[in-house]
Amino acid sequence: MNQLDPATQQALAEAFKSLQQGNTQNTLSVCEEYLLTSPSSVPHLQLLAHALIKQNQLDAAKEKITFALTVTPDYAPLHEDLGSILALSGDFDSAIHSFRRAIDIDPRLPSAHKKLSQALLATGRTEEIDEAFEGYLDHDDDAALVAAGAEHWRSDRLADAEATLKKALRKNPNNVDAMRFLAMVYHGQNRKLSDAEALLRNATRIAPDFHQAFNNLGKVLIDNGKWQDAIQCYQKLVELKPNDDTAWAGLGRSFTLSGRIEQAIGAYEKSLTLNDQSPSVHLAYAHMLKTVGKQEEALIAYRRAIHYKPELGESYWSMANLKIFQFKPTEITAMEDQLQSKDLSTSARVHFHFSLGKAYEDQKDYEAAWLHYDRGNEKQRTLIDYDPVENEVYLQNIQKVFNAKRFADFAGAGHQAPDPIFILGLPRSGSTLIEQILASHSQVEGTSELPNIASIATGTGKYRHDRLLYPHTTNTLTRRDFAAYGKEYLQQIAHHRVEGTPFFIDKMPNNFPHIGWIKLTLPNAKIINTRRHPIDSCLGAYKQLFAKGQHFTYDKLELAEFYRSYVDIMKHWHEVLPGQILDVHYEDTVMDLDTQVRRILDFCGLEFEEQCLRFYQTERAIKTASSEQVRQPIYRGALGLWKQYGKQVKDWEVELEDIILQLPDSVRQASH
Repeated sequence: MNQLDPATQQALAEAFKSLQQGNTQNTLSVCEEYLLTSPSSVPHLQLLAHALIKQNQLDAAKEKITFALTVTPDYAPLHEDLGSILALSGDFDSAIHSFRRAIDIDPRLPSAHKKLSQALLATGRTEEIDEAFEGYLDHDDDAALVAAGAEHWRSDRLADAEATLKKALRKNPNNVDAMRFLAMVYHGQNRKLSDAEALLRNATRIAPDFHQAFNNLGKVLIDNGKWQDAIQCYQKLVELKPNDDTAWAGLGRSFTLSGRIEQAIGAYEKSLTLNDQSPSVHLAYAHMLKTVGKQEEALIAYRRAIHYKPELGESYWSMANLKIFQFKPTEITAMEDQLQSKDLSTSARVHFHFSLGKAYEDQKDYEAAWLHYDRGNEKQRTLIDYDPVENEVYLQNIQKVFNAKRFADFAGAGHQAPDPIFILGLPRSGSTLIEQILASHSQVEGTSELPNIASIATGTGKYRHDRLLYPHTTNTLTRRDFAAYGKEYLQQIAHHRVEGTPFFIDKMPNNFPHIGWIKLTLPNAKIINTRRHPIDSCLGAYKQLFAKGQHFTYDKLELAEFYRSYVDIMKHWHEVLPGQILDVHYEDTVMDLDTQVRRILDFCGLEFEEQCLRFYQTERAIKTASSEQVRQPIYRGALGLWKQYGKQVKDWEVELEDIILQLPDSVRQASH
């Protein structure tokens, strides 16, 4: 090729810089203007083609490269470019020919070797891949080092992988492949997640079209709880790979975690149009359909997941978790058959036991139902980490720190916003019903089970030199601190509030230990404690396989002990915060809805609205296990269900007898 004059070289450099920055139109303008008077300039033709590729104008790019090859038929990079265009067009056989031609002319082209191996993989010619890839490694020392690190990673030699990939980065700090694999090493070990995120962010900055790194970054952002950032990451990925079903599925998951249910449904639907055979995406899609009340469509999706993966116990449990759903006899038989398999994972086995418990309970075969619930809980207990003694000590420390003097000393402290209504208590105690009643009011928005209060409270122990942990950190806080933490909570949950109502609901049951923290940081917040007959409450929790948390529910004795601890700490809160917590018993709500609705609204300072009595007509996303039950009018079939299990729950009756005797007469009568 002819030597370019300095002015032309400078213009070409500017056009190349524009291309790197994504300004393809400027690159096209510079190149096209130069080619008007110098139509055989190969550098301009090549750069013009690269800009056209960025704009997905593959035919036009191919035309420019083909013409350039008539000018310089033995220029290897042009043959490589032609191969890239052909591969992007799906013509992998022709692409292989072009890559081989480039390598024949210049065997030192490492990228051509790499692209050849990728094209061979796409055509299924796996027997030729190793040779092509070795050619790539032979001519690229950086790539060889990354390949060695990747092999260590795949073989689970993680220390060697980390050392090798760090060496690759010291040798070339801009090696984006090394960044990606080192991030995968960290992410796979669930450590240094901030470093993994930083590595992947840097890789995608250096290589804005590095779709594999965007995919990894999306997963790390999700695990780091940065769901909004994950949405942006996956949106970029689907822009780069619009026909990648896994990219759309990742976007769906990000939308799900951010509470944007309708957008999640749309993303999952796009993923399934590209690949209808993914059981995990059918399952996730079904969860979202269930959340917005589309039960029949959800069942179709759950059953599609089972069709592609019969051993997917989670899909069966998800159907059982609709509560008002009943299995077909063939589905019960299929679940029993799956339990006979020796290859079934413990987690899948747990899901099948809980599902069969629900199936047999619907048939009123309570002995068979209990057998499966009991076995499911026994196996699940082996999969989780829970220390009942540690929990008891924790709750005792909270009571010592949040005493009457503390509230007297800090009266009037905290952020004064009246917006939050906290609904809390034990799981399966009727909290979703109360949430649905309140969310039917024109002034109240139901959000979700938000983890922010506990996260902020326990987070006060992070980064302290004295290693003081929550709740003891509360002793070091000032009035200004409490106000700041209240403001921080409201800022964190702001994106969940989309309706613009004056009040919103935070329905995280596990917030009951943090009532003291709530009242110090948000003194005007309303707190509703939902209760249920102790045996029905324990039974409801024991029958439930929770998606996460609630680890105290998988052992009968630990469950009863936890219930007693819950009653004890709630007694403490009533003593130190008199009149500031409303107890609502499920049985009273079911037996006398009108009275309880008026009582709840009055406590929250809200005018009575008739729609609250017709809560089941309110359309909103509901993520909890009771989502379908609260879309039905009040029914009393669940009252006193514990009596059907007789001897199986006798030990709970004995253990919790004193608590049962202290219940209001209306609750005890409704449960017998």
